[in-house]
Amino acid sequence: MRRLLLISTSTMHGRGYLEHVRDALGQLLQGKKSLLFVPWALADHDAYADKAAAAFASFGIRLASIHRSDDALAATADAEAVFVGGGNTFRLLDRLQRTGVAAAIAARAVAGMPYIGASAGTNVATLSIRTTNDMPIVQPASFTALGLVPFQINPHYLDPDPSSTHMGETREERLRQFHEEHTTPVLGLREGSWLDVRGASMQLCGSTAARLFLRGASPREFAPGSDLSVLLQENR
Repeated sequence: MRRLLLISTSTMHGRGYLEHVRDALGQLLQGKKSLLFVPWALADHDAYADKAAAAFASFGIRLASIHRSDDALAATADAEAVFVGGGNTFRLLDRLQRTGVAAAIAARAVAGMPYIGASAGTNVATLSIRTTNDMPIVQPASFTALGLVPFQINPHYLDPDPSSTHMGETREERLRQFHEEHTTPVLGLREGSWLDVRGASMQLCGSTAARLFLRGASPREFAPGSDLSVLLQENR
C-alpha cells in the first residue's frame, strides 16, 4: 500500500521550510521515530541535511542523511520513511541510479514505506523526469524514474501572465509538446499544493488548484480537496 506525499515546493513565500505542509507531514509520520533524507539534488549535502533535520526535529523525528551513511542501500533498507528533497532533478536521478538507491526506494515505497518528495523529489516519484523544469546539468543513465505513480507531474506549475511581454514558451506550451510525443497524463502542481496518496486513492491537498493535461484534450482544473484517484489507474 503506497503512502506518499508529493509536494510541489518545500518553501512557500513568507513561510518557513515545509511549514505549509506541516500538518500533513505530522499525520504521515505519526508513530515514526526516524527519517532517511536524500539531499542529492543539491550540491551542498551537509547544509541541506542540517536544514531538513531542524524542520523534522519539531515533529520529534530524527533525520539521518543518506550521504552520511557508509552503505546507502543498507540505510534505505532500514528506513522508517524517506524524504527526497528538491533541487536539480537530473543530478538527483543520476545519483539515485548510480547508487542503486532508486530501485531500493521504489521497492520499499511500493511495499508501504512512507515516501515524501518535494519538487525534484516529486519529479522522481513519477514515471520519468521528462516534465521537470530543470536544466540537464548532468546526464543520468535514463529518464526513467521511480514509478511510484503512473503519470507525470510538473511541480511549480506557472500560469501564463497576460501582462508579460516575454515571448518565450509558456509552461502549458511545453507540456503540450510533451504530449506531441507521449500519451501519459501530466498534472501541473502549483505552489502550495501536494498529493496525498494512500494505496489506490489520491487527493489534491493544499491551497491551490492543479491543472491536468491529457493528450488531445483541453486542460482541466481541479480544486483543493479533489479526488484524483483515477490517475493512479494503470494503462491510461
